Amino acid sequence: MRELYYMNKYDVLIVGGGPIGLACGIAAKNAGLSYVIIEKGCLVNSLYNYPLFMTFFSTSERLEIGGAPFMCMAAKPGRQEAIEYYRRVTQMHTLDIHLFEQVENVQSSTVPGYRYSVTTSKAEYAAKNVIVATGFYDIPIYMNVPGEDLPKVNHYYKEPHYYAFRKVVVIGANNSAVDAALETWRKGADVTMIIRQEGIGERVKYWVKPDIENRIQEGSIKAYFQSSVAAIRENEVDIQTPDGIVTIENDHVLAMTGYRPNFDMLERFGVALSDDWKKCPVYNADTQETNLPGIYLAGVVCGGMETHKWFIENSRDHADKIIQHILTSSPLQ
Repeated sequence: MRELYYMNKYDVLIVGGGPIGLACGIAAKNAGLSYVIIEKGCLVNSLYNYPLFMTFFSTSERLEIGGAPFMCMAAKPGRQEAIEYYRRVTQMHTLDIHLFEQVENVQSSTVPGYRYSVTTSKAEYAAKNVIVATGFYDIPIYMNVPGEDLPKVNHYYKEPHYYAFRKVVVIGANNSAVDAALETWRKGADVTMIIRQEGIGERVKYWVKPDIENRIQEGSIKAYFQSSVAAIRENEVDIQTPDGIVTIENDHVLAMTGYRPNFDMLERFGVALSDDWKKCPVYNADTQETNLPGIYLAGVVCGGMETHKWFIENSRDHADKIIQHILTSSPLQ
């Protein structure tokens, strides 16, 4: 029997407890609106699942929310500093956040004055407005090749020690793949990269790109360009190269093939998506409101498959735009 809070009633219910979800909660609280943040994992769950030694592109001040200064000794903060910062921000603003609670559905509400009924793994809520700030890091983009489901294949990379002195294939050419390749190689792994493009991705961090290119050029890290994985077996990987299939010995595969928003969830809520490969959610860029009145999008989820379009630094203002629109919209009768 599930434990029900129903009917908890809120002006704003926020789906996602990452930096942008927290910013929305702060903006709602500062505006005097009742709100709750629902997060399916731990606080800033995506950041928690980032590689241990990840460094942000942005300087610390561009990651700030809620008027709290983000102090950092280095030029750019790392994962651990960011986690600590957002935890302190949550404490400072005494945000109402429910952790380890999964939002399952959003439907029309029968409660007078409330548009939506929100069902979660633990409760039911009535909300006048819903903000979806779920990011994109939870669902990998799969290759759909034989052997991808083997235990040695991982779509997330945490830290390098586990791969020391092993034969590692890293699939991808962007930041996550490059970081995994360099870090595991420096711990003694025999690293082979498999890259669809002709070279390393242009969006790779500028201070890292020369490093990986030099390691490839000198032969320390092997790379197959314009290539893809054809099959994965317990001790081997088949690579489709321009010259045909190449088979190499292998112990681990790090498939850094990217991630995508939860499109199934958005469609279940009723949010329209574009018909092209981008699958961009439909929303008003001036207000962040979707095709459904009172349902808003904030942060990376706005970009659909273009997950490089929105970041913390350029979507922090989504929170203020949304709350301002809520405050100036006609109240429900």
